[in-house]
Amino acid sequence: MMETAQERNVYDVLKERGLIKQTTHEDQIRELLGKEKVTFYIGFDPTADSLHVGHFMQIIIMMYMQKYGHKPIALVGGGTAMVGDPSGRTDMRQMMTKDTIRENSDKFKKTFGKFINFDDDKAIIVNNADWLLELNYVEFIRDIGRHFSVNRMLTAECFKQRLETGLSFLEFNYMLMQSYDFLELYRRHNCKMQFGGDDQWSNIIQGVDLVRREMGEQVFGMTFALLLTSEGKKMGKTQKGALWLDPEKTSPYEFYQYWRNVEDADVRTCLSMLTFLPMEQVEELSALKDAEINKAKEILAFEVTKLVHGEEEAAKAQDAARALFSGGASLENVPKTQIPASRFEGEGVGVVGLIAELKLVSSKGDGFRTIEQGGLTIDDVKVTDAKLMITKDMFQDGKILIKKGKKTFHLVELL
Repeated sequence: MMETAQERNVYDVLKERGLIKQTTHEDQIRELLGKEKVTFYIGFDPTADSLHVGHFMQIIIMMYMQKYGHKPIALVGGGTAMVGDPSGRTDMRQMMTKDTIRENSDKFKKTFGKFINFDDDKAIIVNNADWLLELNYVEFIRDIGRHFSVNRMLTAECFKQRLETGLSFLEFNYMLMQSYDFLELYRRHNCKMQFGGDDQWSNIIQGVDLVRREMGEQVFGMTFALLLTSEGKKMGKTQKGALWLDPEKTSPYEFYQYWRNVEDADVRTCLSMLTFLPMEQVEELSALKDAEINKAKEILAFEVTKLVHGEEEAAKAQDAARALFSGGASLENVPKTQIPASRFEGEGVGVVGLIAELKLVSSKGDGFRTIEQGGLTIDDVKVTDAKLMITKDMFQDGKILIKKGKKTFHLVELL
């Protein structure tokens, strides 16, 4: 059981779990969170049709805050996505149509509902398209633009790296728009805090400053640590791309396997930041060594998959993973593809083409390399010939199990 808001300040909980990176006014924020129900917001630009694991960090924050009695505003950036956030980018984002942004926004809203309780005004979803798309440009520049120093903006981390490669005036406006969101949410919902990943620090402090200048009121900002490996690389990237929360884009099994296979050095960070397990248990699990640490990884994978996909899917993924590691039992939950039997008649299908089609490798070149390095087996027999043709007679009971490396499996079934 988690402690109640009366027993503990959520700020201390977030701090202990290593989630807080920077704050605008640490002591005042802690005091505010301890004495009143605070309305806060986190922004999500709908630049894809699913949220990914980086967003999940922000959702975890909203869940913690809500459990301790505070009110989340999930801000979908239907307006800001029209411009594109230059933070952390070396190139300009592709422009998206209004329809794509609207479709993505609708998908985001559905996902939030799985994690946050929106009943009885305990949380709300808003879309900044509601105020940004109707703005009068000259009025906006006169009223809001006058508060922004270009000299100061150019020192912001989010612009610095782009100045070398070229920063468009369109992107330069992003900071003004995000700051204006904070002002609007303060006016409309008495929103006193903005949270975001640490790459949002420059945007957040400008928003705090704008509310002070326009309203004469003190609001607050806080950033959270990005989910990084012990080597400082962003987590949540797979061979196929991002680790998505949508089961259609990343299956629960693939999602589970990602966390089951993290490096030993990253177990503590992941357990601490991505689960609700008590810190005492996190410390115990993180202290396990050698083969024992695999127990901790199983618990991590199960807990994160359960949060995102539900207990039933997490249990299925765990059973499938165990069955494959132990070389037995159920293949029921392994990713599978059904292919017409006719394709494997006659000469059959080239093995490299097949594994590229199944997205087990990123390209045919990658497929050839995998086989050269001894990294591919079919039904537990190592593939040594990259020109091998897969024919119908190789299927047992209409199935073959392809394994890439030690831990990536795919079942092909004949239709």
